[in-house]
Amino acid sequence: MFRKVSLSRAPWLVKLLPLLLILGACATGAIREKQLTMPVIEGATSVGQEACVECHEGMGAGIHSRLAGFEYMGGTEGCEACHGGGSLHVDSDDNGQILKFSELLPEESAAVCAKCHTDGKLMDWTHSEHALTDVGCTDCHSVHAGGKMALKQQDPDLCYSCHQEEQAKANFPSHHPIKEGKMNCSDCHNPHGDDGLNTEERTNDLCLNCHSRYQGPFVFEHAPVTESCTTCHDPHGTVSDNLLMQNEPFLCLQCHEGHFHALRTGPDVGVTATDIDSAGTVYTNPHGDEGWQKAFLTKCTSCHSQHHGSDLPSQGAPVDTKWPTAGGSLTR
Repeated sequence: MFRKVSLSRAPWLVKLLPLLLILGACATGAIREKQLTMPVIEGATSVGQEACVECHEGMGAGIHSRLAGFEYMGGTEGCEACHGGGSLHVDSDDNGQILKFSELLPEESAAVCAKCHTDGKLMDWTHSEHALTDVGCTDCHSVHAGGKMALKQQDPDLCYSCHQEEQAKANFPSHHPIKEGKMNCSDCHNPHGDDGLNTEERTNDLCLNCHSRYQGPFVFEHAPVTESCTTCHDPHGTVSDNLLMQNEPFLCLQCHEGHFHALRTGPDVGVTATDIDSAGTVYTNPHGDEGWQKAFLTKCTSCHSQHHGSDLPSQGAPVDTKWPTAGGSLTR
């Protein structure tokens, strides 16, 4: 006997569905944003920058101190644009009642900076990995320092202060020329962006800015290449050559585990008249029964040299397609 289900109780499921979708999106990372909180000093009013420099004489050399009036966009000018009203601070005896960036939470210091710095690469800060991991603006920038970026250290030393694994990889045998001074982390990464890369497109498009010869289009594409360069390469550095995750053939065999050449055994291969003019020619592999394994399990790119894509099948290079005469090589 089947139980009859009443549809009168279904509306509560319809009401619950949006909540479940939101919770699911948050759990999977589809909705991720840092909520910035503006710090406020209750009861404080502006006293003007002249009152600040009476005690803080050495703070007038930074880039913020050289801002023109119109750059404050109608807001409070001078030191109080960032540190809040200074009336209570001037009257206090304990140097309190002022916004001190060293004592602010990351979301509070970022809220102060975001009053002006919200355009260009900075507009996605609230979605960035740095913001979501409680990294604040003052962890990398000094409010009173000179220079355009007011960085506490130069790139890449500043990045390496946290990203020590990437620093180690940059010293591996195969690496981008960062330690040689030919590029920096910021050439590829946007520390203020939502995905941390200097591109609004695919990861591949960032790589192709320099490695344009691999762009194609090709008649025969290598699927991992079109999906992401990082499928095979680690851009921060590797022990293997050419920034490969692993040496050949182990990297290739992760996908091509049953390569037919490596399954061939025996030292001799007979060639019929359909291949060359002289029938019955036999080619002998000098490496014996394991000759095919030694040849085709050494380095795949010896034959598949155009592995990023080619107009020939199997990503091969243009070669002579005629078989050699007797006593020659097995290479086609």
